[in-house]
Amino acid sequence: MIGERLPGRLSPLATRHGLRPYYGDVHNHCDISYGHGSLEQALRRARRQLDFVSVTGHAYWPDMPVNDPSVAHIVDFHVKGFAKLERVWDAHFDILAAADAPGEFTVFPGYEIHSFAHGDYTIVYRDLQRQDLIKADTPQELQHKLRAAFSNRAFAFPHHIGYRLGARGINWQSFIEDLSPVLEIISMHGCSETSVMDRPFLHSMGPSDGQSTVRHGLNLGHKFGFLGNTDHHSGYPGSYGHGRSAVYAPENSRDALWQAIHQRRTNALTGDASHLFFAIGDATQGGILAPGGNAALELEAVAGGAIDYIDIIRNGDVVSRVTPDLQPSPLSVANGSIETIVVLELGWGARGKFHDWQGSLELIGGEILSVEPRLRGAEVVSPLEGEGDAQDDNRVELDGNRIDFAVRSIANPNNTTASMQAIAARVRILPDASFVLTVDGQTFKVTAERLLAGALSGNLGPIDSPAFRLHPLPRPHQWQWHGPLSIEPLRKGDWVYARMRQANGQWNWASPIFCE
Repeated sequence: MIGERLPGRLSPLATRHGLRPYYGDVHNHCDISYGHGSLEQALRRARRQLDFVSVTGHAYWPDMPVNDPSVAHIVDFHVKGFAKLERVWDAHFDILAAADAPGEFTVFPGYEIHSFAHGDYTIVYRDLQRQDLIKADTPQELQHKLRAAFSNRAFAFPHHIGYRLGARGINWQSFIEDLSPVLEIISMHGCSETSVMDRPFLHSMGPSDGQSTVRHGLNLGHKFGFLGNTDHHSGYPGSYGHGRSAVYAPENSRDALWQAIHQRRTNALTGDASHLFFAIGDATQGGILAPGGNAALELEAVAGGAIDYIDIIRNGDVVSRVTPDLQPSPLSVANGSIETIVVLELGWGARGKFHDWQGSLELIGGEILSVEPRLRGAEVVSPLEGEGDAQDDNRVELDGNRIDFAVRSIANPNNTTASMQAIAARVRILPDASFVLTVDGQTFKVTAERLLAGALSGNLGPIDSPAFRLHPLPRPHQWQWHGPLSIEPLRKGDWVYARMRQANGQWNWASPIFCE
């Protein structure tokens, strides 16, 4: 975010607990193993949109199907990728350290190992000093080796857990909470919350399985927090809409983020840097609560656009649903002006083409409080799928009440895959406010009143030309909500978490509170 951070003052509950969200991606890939784009490029892109990052190498696959000729092409790029990571591993620590900016942008070393028997795991190291790659055939062996080498300065989390057991999905029998305080529930592969979601597993590796879901693992009694990451293979950490994590910590420091992850104060998100935080008494998301008591569940949400609904899930059942249009409870109150979110999308055009946008969006009659780039990279999850996106000149800058930008958009490849680039800004507007979009030598002016009534779209030329859309401006009660929610006292073994769906299709899942 550029400018005043969202949620900032719109998070009294999190602030009361001394916390705020920091956004990151700790599972994504570039050409340090198999993937596209340099490590330096990936780190630059990460800093445009994220507060922390780990760029992941591919290191090991003990039960790789080396004797099956039908998948020899897959074995080949894995073997070459593992060998490349071995060669660059020591030197890559210098690149990580050069990108790390204490208090502003935190970089963690990381890599992953694959397994049919136990599922894939991403390993994250806390410190930037040179340290060895640790390989292991089982989570138990991995835990033993990591603890022997690093004490508590490394952890490993399962990712794309939804694949069936035996097809690189999670193995709950070998899952270790001490090794994995969190796990990944959303990425480019799909969503693993439940068996059927609006982000299904579509990769060639296969569909998801009901016993590989978050709900199933929680019902088995496991305790873990939620992460979202891109699993991008084109050097684009935080690529919008593909997954990212929020960590609730007092500051953006290595120690604070590390401690928060191990206390499960985490959220999984798809795209927007939204805020979803809840507490029961003194226990915040990820925490442990004693049985009994009548403390209400307190919740606050600051979305990246209009909220569709917020659910409270207890032991697998929806026990409460908030629809802000029907139950308005905003955090900010209009007083001659309103706070809202303006979103500019850039893209469309003829398939197979791209467009380099250059221009500005200016607010007249108000104030731009913060800017959130929502930038996407090439949608690559395998080196066999493409060459990634070598262009690296995307720029978004705030200058007073004007946002200057230069971004490249690729036309949507089909009618279900979005490839637009976007810029969001939290603004305070007066009743007579207006927006002026200047792009590619053309100027478009629209009043806030018009955008409060609906989106505005336009093309740069005739049909099939690149196009833009300014989203509708949500009113405060539509993108903010806070208040108590009544639930029955928790019993031993219970768990409860929150999730939020926005009208633009973006999600946020807050880690569970557990009762024991």
